[in-house]
Amino acid sequence: MDFEPIGVIRTPFLAQIDMPVQPSGGQVNGRIELDPEWIDGLCDLGGFSHLIVLYHFHCAMNARMIVTPFLDDRPRGLFATRAPTRPNPIGLSVLRLHRIDGNILEVGDVDMLDQTPLLDIKPYVPEFDHPGGVIRTGWLEGKALTAHTARSDGRFGTKESTRGEP
Repeated sequence: MDFEPIGVIRTPFLAQIDMPVQPSGGQVNGRIELDPEWIDGLCDLGGFSHLIVLYHFHCAMNARMIVTPFLDDRPRGLFATRAPTRPNPIGLSVLRLHRIDGNILEVGDVDMLDQTPLLDIKPYVPEFDHPGGVIRTGWLEGKALTAHTARSDGRFGTKESTRGEP
C-alpha cells in the first residue's frame, strides 16, 4: 500500500511543544498548499464551511500500544486515544475553510505541525459525520471540553527529538 502526499499543511507550529492537541485548540489559522496537479479537485469545495483533513504524522515516534494521552494522567490503550504514535501514523482533523485561492486553502483550527504532508481532503457534512445518539465517550467523559485549552507537552516526541514516555 503506497500513499503519496497531495500537498502540505502550513501552520505556525514548528515544534510539538505548546501546539493544540485537537482542532478546537484556539482557532489558529493555517493554509493547505495543494499540489497544482490536483487543483481541479477543489471545484465546488468552497461551498462547505468545514473540511475533514487526513494527513501523515510525519514526526511521530514509533507506535506504542499504551500511551498517556494529553487529557489524562493514566495510561490508556492507543486505540482509545488520538495519540499520534500509531501503527499507521494518519491524522484526522476537522478544519474551518475560510477561502480558496487557486491551489491554496486558507483554513482555521489547525492542530498539526508545519509542513505536515496532506493525504486527503473531504467535505464535512454534519448529517454524515456527526451521528446522533452518541452517548458514551469512555475515559474522555467530562474531559473533552478541556481540549480547547490543552497544549502538547512533547510527550510523544518527534523524529527530531528523542523525548517521550519511558
